[in-house]
Order: sequence, then structure tokens, then C-alpha cells
Amino acid sequence: MPSPLAARLGRPTLAGGLIVSVQAPEGSPMRDPAVIAAMAEASLANGAIGVRLESPEHIGAVRRRCPQALIIGLWKRSFSDSPVYITPGWREIQAVWAAGADVVAIDATERHRPEGQRLEELVARSAAELGAPLMADVDSLANGLRAAELGLCWVGTTLYGYTEATAGLKPPAWDLLGPLRAQLPADTVLICEGGIAAAEQARRALAAGADAVVVGTAITGVDLQVAAYARAMAAAQGPG
Repeated sequence: MPSPLAARLGRPTLAGGLIVSVQAPEGSPMRDPAVIAAMAEASLANGAIGVRLESPEHIGAVRRRCPQALIIGLWKRSFSDSPVYITPGWREIQAVWAAGADVVAIDATERHRPEGQRLEELVARSAAELGAPLMADVDSLANGLRAAELGLCWVGTTLYGYTEATAGLKPPAWDLLGPLRAQLPADTVLICEGGIAAAEQARRALAAGADAVVVGTAITGVDLQVAAYARAMAAAQGPG
């Protein structure tokens, strides 16, 4: 069941908060649900206001270990007929919600979805059948504003630099936060997510208008962090 925080998901509750994305790539020993749950608990114990988790299995593991946690849940699934992979359809939304997420994060870009599913239909169905708050993972101002118009209560810059339309851009989405905050409805939660790698950047995101900041790889990305250090040190040594 969602935590009691599900009823208090507005901007005042989240103001200035850190949300830790606790994820691990396929094939990593860190992808064990017990490991994910332990990292989530450690994050919450040290000041995070919530966690962002991938897959129903991991959401369930954290909900059982941290019953009061604020959980943003998603499910990454790939389909041959669409580039959309963050909670792309109705089955995924249902599974993430049933696993115990308080907010379900979905790709809210304009791109074609698997099986021809439509964003507006998914939003309406989520509200009518589940009562599930949704977070829009977007890449642009237009997509963020459209998401808010459709009724998504949270908007995040998660996909800035990761879609075909923004492939030449590098997160963090500094040039997107200000316009989003200025043009989104006052009660829409704005989340800065993507590319935040230091506390100073997190503070800058808040100053630019974000209500909260999601940090993932810089805190919990053991695989990627270690690999980056190893590559950099190997390159510094030069050949032979």
C-alpha cells in the first residue's frame, strides 16, 4: 500500500528536498532487491526525503523495509515499436502502483508509445481507475507544459538530453528549469533530474526553480562510478 505521504505530495512538503534514485543496471550484483532496499534505507536515514526506484520488485522490497518512505516508482521496459521505455504503458503503470509507489513516473514526451497507446488516455485511466499521482519525465518546455495540462502533478527534467529531439544537449537541464517554473501551474511540482553530480549543482537547481532534486549515479551508481574511475586512471597511465 502507498505510504501516508501519498496524500501530501505538494510543493511545500518537498521544498528543497533530495530524492535519491536507487537503481542498478542489468547484470550488476547491486541489482539484488535486498541491496536496493538497503541503499534506499541508508539514503532516507541520512536526509533524503524520498527515493526513486525502478521495477515492481525493487519498489516492493523498499516498501516492505521502509514502510513510510516516499517512493517514486517506474519500470523500464523496451519495445521494438517505440523508443519510450520509462513506464511506457498501462500494464507498467498498474504494476508500479500495485507494488507500492506513491508517485508513478512515466515518459511524458510526444514520442510514439508501444502498441499505439496515448499519453492522454493513460493519464485519464490512471486517475479514474487507480487514483495514482503521475510524474512526467520530459525533455522540453513544450512537453512539460502539455503534461501539466493533462493533469500530471509532477514534472521532471529526466529526459533532457536523452531523446532524439535533445540528443545534442547535456544535462543538467539548466536552461529548462527557469522557463518551466515560470510557466507551469503554481501547484505543479518541478523536479530537477539528470546529470546532478555535486551538492553545488543541487543547490543551483533549487535556485533555478526546482522544488526538489533527484540524484542517482553520483550517489548510488557504484557500477558506473567505479568504471569511470578505472577508465580515467588507465588513460592517465598511457600505453604500455
